[in-house]
Amino acid sequence: MPDTTETRPHYIPWVVVALMDFVTVIGFDDIIYNFRNQGLVAVTSWVLMTFLYVIPYSLIVAHLGSTFSADAGGITSWVRETNGDTLGYFAAWFYWITGLPYVVDVANSVVISFGWMVNGDGDIQSHMNNAWFGLLTAVVFIFFIWFQSRFQNKSLEIMSVIGGGAMFIMTVLFVGMTIVGLTQGSPIKTQPFNLQAFLPKKLDLSFFATFGLFIFAMNGSELAAPYTADMKHPSRDFPKSLKMIAVMTMFLTLFGTFSLGVYFNAHHLPNDLKMNGSYYAFQAIGKQFGLGNILMYVFAVVQCIYMLAQLAVILDASTRVFLGDMAKRFMPRQLSKTNAAGLPINGYWMTTILCGIIMVIAGFLPQINDIFNWLLNLNGIVSPFSTCFLFWAFMMVRRHSDRYPTPSYTYLKNDRVGFLVGLWMFAITFLFALMGFWPVDAAYGSALWTRSLVLYIVVTLGMVVLGFLMPWIAKRQRERDGLAFGAAFWYTVTGLLMVGGVYVFTIGIYNEIVPASFGVWRVVITVLVDLGVVALVWLGTRNGRRQVATAADD
Repeated sequence: MPDTTETRPHYIPWVVVALMDFVTVIGFDDIIYNFRNQGLVAVTSWVLMTFLYVIPYSLIVAHLGSTFSADAGGITSWVRETNGDTLGYFAAWFYWITGLPYVVDVANSVVISFGWMVNGDGDIQSHMNNAWFGLLTAVVFIFFIWFQSRFQNKSLEIMSVIGGGAMFIMTVLFVGMTIVGLTQGSPIKTQPFNLQAFLPKKLDLSFFATFGLFIFAMNGSELAAPYTADMKHPSRDFPKSLKMIAVMTMFLTLFGTFSLGVYFNAHHLPNDLKMNGSYYAFQAIGKQFGLGNILMYVFAVVQCIYMLAQLAVILDASTRVFLGDMAKRFMPRQLSKTNAAGLPINGYWMTTILCGIIMVIAGFLPQINDIFNWLLNLNGIVSPFSTCFLFWAFMMVRRHSDRYPTPSYTYLKNDRVGFLVGLWMFAITFLFALMGFWPVDAAYGSALWTRSLVLYIVVTLGMVVLGFLMPWIAKRQRERDGLAFGAAFWYTVTGLLMVGGVYVFTIGIYNEIVPASFGVWRVVITVLVDLGVVALVWLGTRNGRRQVATAADD
């Protein structure tokens, strides 16, 4: 008999999409980060940001996702549809590359979670130096590239459901146990615990510079857009996912921050709170209820899964955004290459190389805690900048609403009001991104403050320069029969990198910037940076003629 069975398409439920996206939007650590910067004042900031930013942000994404529900590129497609291919490319590039510091940060967090599971404390500096910390972070990258290529999208669903659901449950547990403890008469560490503790003492540049991390903590919901094609009713279900994320975000931030004020003195917080605060919190609440370190170890496992889920979604979704709906003339052909499983494997490897370079640059800072804080704060600069493209696309949709399909979900019926809301979101995001350059985890004028500021500027400018280099390389490929650079170029660049790198790391004028503890690692790091840069350019230009010939035969 003929086989009459039909292969049913695999649809992702909107709840699963919400959880997949939730792991990229907010987590317990995001509450810790902003609590470290502002103390209990963060509660007031979260309330204001929830109503003035989170809700409009989520509903704007829902509007754009409904308007362009047939497009698979997310923010890339939205900007291309509203502003053309050129701006669409830059939106895709900056959105993708500005997510890389967070990829490094996530991988660092995985290493730190293993440190807590193995050693039972957060003193990672006494167990390894900066070089080993960077090496283990690189191992996490490489392992996950293999993991993604082996298990494909199913791993995203499973890990996101487990990680996102478990993290939300752990936060609810933390808040619930805090309330129980208070009813039993447990003391509050923050004293005085009054209205003044929730109000800022001084509205200066240092205070406003912390808001970039609030935006960074809240954005990311647009990463769900590439998965609308995998939803059964995307125009109807996608807005549901966004609303679910908004509700979970509000609960997590408001009640979580309040609870932290019970277990930490908000007026005198540990210097390593951003790196280890989550573990300290569950360690404290476990000891209060006579559970010892059990809750801390449970959280360490949940944190590890949660961070790996973040790494999976960010690597996959951001690369899809970057390469899935891109005008091909802007990118070297090799970056759009997919493997047998349909994954943009060269895009993954370029992500790994660039993340490695960022990690090496962060190694200029003296301590692992400084590295962690610098990478985290860098996200508060570059991530808001890339988010500006999202609000620009929304402004254009509302300004020329007659040119685009009528969405199944409409945020603000009046186009003029919608445009003004988009303008507000664009302006406040851009302003807080600029303020984020001010280092908030170092004393003004100190060597660490200056070093952090210089590295912020260097990395941000490097991202912009690379964004302009990619179209140039692609143009050379078209003009030179697919081969962008010849052998002479490789010999020259490699030689300059080696000589210049060794000079900078050993006898150059920046010698004092490199920590003395690096010792022989200075030369090792120089070679790794050189090889990383060479590999990055080689990845974008190799086999160009062969690909051109193949395309011509097809």
